[in-house]
Amino acid sequence: MRTPFLAALLATGLALGPAEARDTGRIFVSNEKSHDIYVFDHEFNLIKQIETSRRPRDMHLNADRTLLYVACGDDDVIDVIDVDTLEVVDSIPTGPSPEVFAFSPDESQIYVSNEEDSMLEVIDLASRIVVHDVPTGAEPEGVIATADGATIYVTSEVADMVHVVDAGTGAVVDNIIVGTRPRRFVLTPDTNELWVSAELSSEIYVIDRETDEIKEVLEFLPPGFRPEDVTPVGMAVTADGSRGLISLGRANHIAVIDAHSKEVIEYVLVGERAWSVALNRDESLAVVANGLSDDITLVDMETLRPVRSIPVGRVPHTVVIDD
Repeated sequence: MRTPFLAALLATGLALGPAEARDTGRIFVSNEKSHDIYVFDHEFNLIKQIETSRRPRDMHLNADRTLLYVACGDDDVIDVIDVDTLEVVDSIPTGPSPEVFAFSPDESQIYVSNEEDSMLEVIDLASRIVVHDVPTGAEPEGVIATADGATIYVTSEVADMVHVVDAGTGAVVDNIIVGTRPRRFVLTPDTNELWVSAELSSEIYVIDRETDEIKEVLEFLPPGFRPEDVTPVGMAVTADGSRGLISLGRANHIAVIDAHSKEVIEYVLVGERAWSVALNRDESLAVVANGLSDDITLVDMETLRPVRSIPVGRVPHTVVIDD
């Protein structure tokens, strides 16, 4: 049985002690249509393909980087992978079609957007019991929790809004209207901003977290593309908050921007339908998942040029780097 393994880890605080954290340098890529995770070493040699439940999408490591959690949308579970053995060791039941999730700061709870029943589901990780369901607009996707644990943000793709949820009460305390089909979030480390990608209106909304007011709306247009080709989804920001990276979907580029002035520094050509982007620890390299070319592109962050593209499974969704 898988469950006792996870229960033992949860009983000791979800993971091994910090001195035993893996920090392997491995790169994990979830593939929606081949139902697997590709695992690369730090030199991008493929070392394993992990078969998961159907349609793996969003992924997160726990704080000690001993377990990788994977939302599997077609089987209504979050698979749990042991980072040491690279084996699936448990599956946590969820509501219909889990897509994106986030941990509470103490990792006692997991917040899951259930796409098909329009709910943000709050699961207690130790007991694996749903402790609260928060109604949202249709097709919730993006989920992010603030560092202090007070607030959870959820996008609704159909309602074109961001729901602001009080984590203590589980109540929606505000709704922020944004562009068409909002998808993902980034919280900036130094400006108290929440960035929201609106895929079908080709925009990034910058929200002041103090007021929940929209400060700016950013638009992008790589050379040779039409505005309707720009479908931003995944984002990342450097640790010092100086630069942002925006994956531009069907425009086949990422935009690297000055995170303060919001000016575009460079458009970088990657693969087809750039879907998500992640930075390694020293931020020398960005890894972009390209959903329609079934590969990842490595981008040198000093030269802002693509280094190479590497084949993965069918329809890569998310990249996580254990670094």
